[in-house]
Amino acid sequence: MVKAFNWWVSSILEDKKVLFDLNINKDLRIIKKDYLCIICRGTKLLCGKTRCPIMIKLYSLIKTKVLNIENFLEGSAPPDIFIGRIGYPKVYIGPLVPPIIGDTKIFSTPEKWIGKKIDEIIDMRSQLIRGKYLIDVHSPSKDLDKISLMIQELSLSTSPTNTELFFERKPSGTIVLSSEFEPFGPSAPIKSLRIGSYKTIKTIEKAYYDYDMKAEEAVMISYLSNVGISAIQRAFSSGCFGLKKNRKFVPTKWSITAVDSIISNNLIREIKNFPIINEYQVYSFNNIGNKFIILMMPTKWKYESMEAWWPGTFWNPWKNVVIYGDHEHFSGRTTYAEIGGCYYAARLAVTEKLYEMKKQAGIIIFREIYPEYILPIGVWNVRESVRASLKNKPMNFNNLKDTLNYISSILKIPLKKWCEASTLLKEELYQTKILDFILYEH
Repeated sequence: MVKAFNWWVSSILEDKKVLFDLNINKDLRIIKKDYLCIICRGTKLLCGKTRCPIMIKLYSLIKTKVLNIENFLEGSAPPDIFIGRIGYPKVYIGPLVPPIIGDTKIFSTPEKWIGKKIDEIIDMRSQLIRGKYLIDVHSPSKDLDKISLMIQELSLSTSPTNTELFFERKPSGTIVLSSEFEPFGPSAPIKSLRIGSYKTIKTIEKAYYDYDMKAEEAVMISYLSNVGISAIQRAFSSGCFGLKKNRKFVPTKWSITAVDSIISNNLIREIKNFPIINEYQVYSFNNIGNKFIILMMPTKWKYESMEAWWPGTFWNPWKNVVIYGDHEHFSGRTTYAEIGGCYYAARLAVTEKLYEMKKQAGIIIFREIYPEYILPIGVWNVRESVRASLKNKPMNFNNLKDTLNYISSILKIPLKKWCEASTLLKEELYQTKILDFILYEH
């Protein structure tokens, strides 16, 4: 199967006069049973998707390879870093650097990606070459070696930093895709690293040199000083926060959710003391094949986030729409949400809004994911989409019946199906004793 796939890739690339070795990662699910993709070759769309995700990956990878990256790379780090998790506590850390000199800050600022198409994001992020340097995650609690220290310094930077990378071999591999973090391109082990001068974010720099400040406090001080979430996550991931003896590198995937969770937990503690909103509010937003509906209810704080994956989307190979989600009541939750980082990313966005309003409410998020959303590009999409939604003017209602009728009119899935999957919605319906009006197909 691997040989057949390599032959297919070669046949495509020969037409473009670009040749390279493609390392196949089974976790990307790009090889299907019965050679489906080999038979299709991205033209018949036998997988049911609206566009071939393999072709998108290949075209983006080709653009990177055409730049002739060899054993040396010079570019402006956006800045961005990536901390792996495979082999924990021995993991690879390193910068993400494009072969571009200039203003590359947008490459690592997902807060500014709303409105971009999925192709634009993948094309942009696939240019980031990952340098890999093996360390023990507890290194920041001790004296860092030269390369580790420079990687940590890059995470403190507030603007693109001139970077020179010498690799042990030519960067290779496919585009890395995840539902948790942003995509990036090929990688190679670091032989040596040099960085130029850089400017720091003062709030984060102060926390970096304060060895008596706990990590949670550093995160909240940075956030309340209007430091961007992505910048806080980088600093957290690179071991810049916390008591000196406790500092460590945190895998990027974990640090993203940790920062979202820390900030939203702190905001929730404040929100619980605010007065309850006096009406139902509904916000909505569409972004790259996703529809988000945010329902605010005049109740004490509680929260539920639900996702409906259409057949043909990346995570749903079945023939039916799949709905799943998770929730918490006023007392909070003690276990990790089953739907992963998206739960905490969306929770951060809604708690920001409530904190800004100085109000308390119950929240239910409805997310419909359509076949246009063919590749995972990170939880930033959920956080920023919910943020964008909450910037819009809401529809206001005096009762739950009118609210749900409106929501039903803008969702594609019958509300009955959402009710069956929801915990908080069922509670609201039973409490108001209006089950009869809502359990219908539309």
